[in-house]
Amino acid sequence: MELRILGDNTPGLHNSDLGKSIDRVDKSKMYEDLSTIIICPTRGIFPTRVVQSWMKLLKPMNQLVAGPIFAETMKVDAAYNALIKYILDNDYLKTFRYILTIEEDNLPPVDGLLKLYENMDKYDVIGGLYWSKSVDGFPMIFGDPDGDPLDSKPRVPKHGELVPANALGMGFNLFKLDMFRHIEEPWFQTEEGRDENGAVKQMTQDFYFYRKAAKLGFRFACDCRVLVAHLDVKNDILY
Repeated sequence: MELRILGDNTPGLHNSDLGKSIDRVDKSKMYEDLSTIIICPTRGIFPTRVVQSWMKLLKPMNQLVAGPIFAETMKVDAAYNALIKYILDNDYLKTFRYILTIEEDNLPPVDGLLKLYENMDKYDVIGGLYWSKSVDGFPMIFGDPDGDPLDSKPRVPKHGELVPANALGMGFNLFKLDMFRHIEEPWFQTEEGRDENGAVKQMTQDFYFYRKAAKLGFRFACDCRVLVAHLDVKNDILY
């Protein structure tokens, strides 16, 4: 039997490799304000596998996380506008730092939210990586911000890296709440029709927001470590 001498100077597991432990704490952002409100526009019906995924989602310890708060049976742009306005008009919720958007057909990984926090000092919105619902689906990462600000072509994901973008899908995105105090309403708007010159004008609510926000200098990226499944309910396929 090994003889243990009481009072020896063992520094402990975390102190024995202090540099590594400091890096871990710094990466986790556990010492920062990570207060987050989860919001979701919905038709009011959720597949059980989606609900199960959300219930497993890890939240930051000792931090305030509210929601999900739902906006039901509204157009998507109207739903997001109503949710943001509700938060900013609420004396309690408006003190939170982040908003997490999550949509009723997206299944995030268990540690997805914790990973999104890690790089929020570099960007104003970071989203998980998910694809359009098709065998030939494209990633929901659009446009190179180092090029044309109106570029909307899908970007190639980079395994395990952040990919800057002009726009993202809204399925699993972390936003800094303060953004919405600096952007004029409506924050989200679906545009369909023709402009004053007769040209066809079409834009989804997400592109409308990102283009408006980019003009004010806000920055966005996709975290390709956060792999989000996109559920095709009709065919029961996860893309």
